[in-house]
Amino acid sequence: MSVKFERLEGIIRKEVSLILMSEVKDPTLKWVTITDVQLTKDYSLAKIFVTFPQGQAHLIENLEKAKGFIRSSLGSKLKVKKIPSLIFEIDDSLERGNRIEEILKSTK
Repeated sequence: MSVKFERLEGIIRKEVSLILMSEVKDPTLKWVTITDVQLTKDYSLAKIFVTFPQGQAHLIENLEKAKGFIRSSLGSKLKVKKIPSLIFEIDDSLERGNRIEEILKSTK
């Protein structure tokens, strides 16, 4: 990946986090954590991985409802020709890591 590509992923991650904390009116989304952003090579789609506080995974629906506003707000902050479409996915890597750790501990 090019430096520009990776930098844009980082900028999207930072800006979406700021939008969720300060611009989105839904207070439940202030606790969403952006863990990763993956852009397609043509910059048309940004897959945004998120985690929620314990037991709050249902908030993905609220995030989907706010997607249009988030993309619009992101458009005013990014200096690119085309603003990527956003897809939000729950990042379960932490859970998987914890499960693997528990399995390893139980085998000792």
